[in-house]
Amino acid sequence: MTRYLMTRLFYFFLALLVLSVVTFALNWLFPGDPLTNMSGIRVGQVGYETMLASRQFDSTVVQQYLNYLEHIVRLDWGLSLSTGTEVWQDAATYMVVSAELVLLSFLLAVLIGMPLGMLAANYFRHNIDKVILTSAMTGYSIPVFWLAQLLILLFAVQIEWLPITGQINPLYAIDSITGSVIIDVLLSDSQYKLAALQDATLHLILPVLTLSSLPSMLLLRITRNQTIEVLQKPYVKAARARGLSQQRLLFKHALPNVLQDVLPQLTFIFGLMMANLVIVEHIFNWPGAGAWLLKAIIERDYPVIQMVLFTLMALILAINLLVEVYRGWRFPMTREERYGGY
Repeated sequence: MTRYLMTRLFYFFLALLVLSVVTFALNWLFPGDPLTNMSGIRVGQVGYETMLASRQFDSTVVQQYLNYLEHIVRLDWGLSLSTGTEVWQDAATYMVVSAELVLLSFLLAVLIGMPLGMLAANYFRHNIDKVILTSAMTGYSIPVFWLAQLLILLFAVQIEWLPITGQINPLYAIDSITGSVIIDVLLSDSQYKLAALQDATLHLILPVLTLSSLPSMLLLRITRNQTIEVLQKPYVKAARARGLSQQRLLFKHALPNVLQDVLPQLTFIFGLMMANLVIVEHIFNWPGAGAWLLKAIIERDYPVIQMVLFTLMALILAINLLVEVYRGWRFPMTREERYGGY
């Protein structure tokens, strides 16, 4: 396990290093002054000459890159070209806002995808399987931006059940403390806390449904295919011959082995959610990192673009590392297949 862990950590930090090189190179690929793109201080502003020396722009490119790494470690991404505030100071709130949306969507995708996938596999080639698989194919084929418009048209415009944009009705005057609207409502001293919590929950429904749709359908198909394959294994057939019930076969014998193959796909699904996050947050006016990134691209706010891209990619790499480490610990066969031994 130690060798496996060290190998995964080595690849993780190597990927982070490559990612830092790419974001560092963006300072020269973006139009304009590289130091301005990196620090947010424009040419001629007070402190530009000081920043020129502190960022070691009078030295070699290697020294500049090492200085750039030092600033990354200190979470110093410079100033926003749009607002003039510290990028990381703004990022703390935006990241929490997006984290709330992503975590709820990911949880919903798992709760929908895996049970339906196992149900479809249990009724393989029956009507239930065909209905679930057809629904999955339909949900998989609908683009996220189009699904969002359909949900808005149905639930917000036609039957007027759910709100369209934002985190909560501004009339409740809930101060943003953590960035998570649910936590902020619970921490508030508002006399309308229960009504505010209900309103915040209603605002979450459409974005969560939209963001979780594609991952849940992918997880459904993966779980179904892996469960069908596992149920054909000799040890499962032997257990069925000994008189074990179908429910026990599914949850005791099939599910642990299905998880071994499903876990590596969770990283891909999480990365897909990060890509769709920009679209979903923009459509529903959700004030998270995805909408912030899109706004920065439109306004050419290069320090913000670098920071958000690096953070989101680093988060995906970290999730992948955690999944691989857990998989190696929970399923020793993974280490055996990689190294030919434990």
